[in-house]
Amino acid sequence: MSKKSSYSQDEPKKNKRKLLISYLNALMIAVTAAVIIVGCGDGRASGDIIMLPAGDTVFEMVFVQRGSFKMGCTERHESDCWSFEKPAHRVTITNGFYISKYPITQAQWTAVMGANPSWFNFSRTGADMDSHPVENVSWDDVQEFILRLNEMSGKFYRLPTEAEWEFAARGGVKSRGYVYAGSNDVDKVAWWPGNSDNTTHPVGAKAANELGIYDMSGNVWEWVSDWYGNYTEKAKTNPTGPPTGSDRVIRSGSWTGGGAGGCRVSSRLRGAPDFRTGGLGFRLALSP
Repeated sequence: MSKKSSYSQDEPKKNKRKLLISYLNALMIAVTAAVIIVGCGDGRASGDIIMLPAGDTVFEMVFVQRGSFKMGCTERHESDCWSFEKPAHRVTITNGFYISKYPITQAQWTAVMGANPSWFNFSRTGADMDSHPVENVSWDDVQEFILRLNEMSGKFYRLPTEAEWEFAARGGVKSRGYVYAGSNDVDKVAWWPGNSDNTTHPVGAKAANELGIYDMSGNVWEWVSDWYGNYTEKAKTNPTGPPTGSDRVIRSGSWTGGGAGGCRVSSRLRGAPDFRTGGLGFRLALSP
């Protein structure tokens, strides 16, 4: 008896889609670098907000002015640092960028993708979860979301680089040097295992950081664009991570796991591009 083939007529389409996503991700890095090299003047103030419609939803983006900061485990965090946050090193971001004011919500994801993959969705909880962060999405899933969103909006959204993410979480040029994104008190700015009641929460329910950005500590971990790699002491300008790898970088902390330490602005984890969990989401970046 011959074995039934697992080949599907949809397979060539899926492969083309994966190649397109890989190409667009490489293009994102190249375009981001080109914009940074050109160095078009910011002409904006840190914390300025723009509202960008896409289909039936709107994305609020906060401007992060260019600047320089110490990335990784700094002296203030030394007692809680994980080894892979070291050594701290000087990073310079030479052009401003926009980043999502909140993690991407379930309503925003559904408006673009047509379905909600979140673990904490209406069918499971019986509650309206539209304003909760989308979770249970892989890095690969996020690339498909960005591809569709860009087709829908005519913009060039992307994931933030790890350096952009940490610079924004620290408050950019307005940073006051907090341990968490906006405070030294984790309960003021984060949903974490100590206060989350084992669930996600509506975005923006805790205090914002110095730039008016919410939930950069806790609620859900967040994918960034970089392949995971070890830090070095060498100063860097506009780093985008290693050229290749097996895992992508995850930042932020979460309602589950990692404790308060996972919510520090320097904390970092990693995951395979197809990894999903109910504590993992993302936010977007956009170059001016």
